[in-house]
This record gives sequence, structure tokens and C-alpha cells, in this order.
Amino acid sequence: MKQSHSGIRSILTATFLITLVTLGFSAPAFSQDCVQKRSTPKAPDSIAKLENPLQATPENTSAGQELFNHTAKPLACIQCHGINGNGHGMMARGMEPKPRDFTCSAMMSQIPDGQLFWIIKNGSQGTGMMAYKALEENQIWQLILHIRHLGK
Repeated sequence: MKQSHSGIRSILTATFLITLVTLGFSAPAFSQDCVQKRSTPKAPDSIAKLENPLQATPENTSAGQELFNHTAKPLACIQCHGINGNGHGMMARGMEPKPRDFTCSAMMSQIPDGQLFWIIKNGSQGTGMMAYKALEENQIWQLILHIRHLGK
């Protein structure tokens, strides 16, 4: 009896993991293997050097998460970047290059806050990343707080 419960548990665990992967969920990547090569133009120095002026308070990170998941316009970030930010959102299929994997700490640690701000505000030509010109500066900084949280 003990062995059959173990076998059933293994089958259920495997089925659950396959379902998660199929839906675009995966564990965060922490190796160099997750680094995505890009030719995104560098932000002007005056912007690239900016650091996020907002503190990572529960209110700010929650606001960033709400924007990422639901309210950012023209399209919520989750649609391309996925629920956990790994770049496997519903609209990511067929995109080349693939949306950024924000869970890749090896890559994300190399992208300054100011560069992320500039890309969110202006988009990234040659990728599916559109410009979010309607977002207020404060909202972009909140989004960056949430994006940074995804890689931890």
C-alpha cells in the first residue's frame, strides 16, 4: 500500500510540473545560460545613470505588480513577459527575439535602472517591446521595482 501511494504521488507531481511548464511557469534561472543577447540602443547617459528614486516599499512594489499584471497600457507586461517574468507570456509565442527573462539575475544585474526606464518609456526597436509613453514616471519606477523583485 505504501508503495502505491508513492507511485501515485510521483505521477501527480510529474503531471503537475508538466502542466506548470505548459502554462509558461518555470523556476527562475540563476546561471549565465539565461542571458539573452540584445542590440538594444543604450539610453542617453543622463537617463542611463539614473537610479530608481522610489524605495522598495510594499506599496510601491505592489503598485508595480498591479501595473505589470493588469493595468499598464497599451498592454499589461504579463502578456509577453509571463506571470513570473520569465518571458513566456501568452503573446511571447513566435516573438523573435523572445521577451526579456526578468528572472535571470545574471543578466538583469547588468542592466541599470535608467536603461530599464528608457526602454519601458520608449520601447525597443527590432523587438516586440512597445513604448509605454502614457505611464507616469512614478509608475515606470514602480514597474522597475517589481521587475527587480522577479529576479530575486
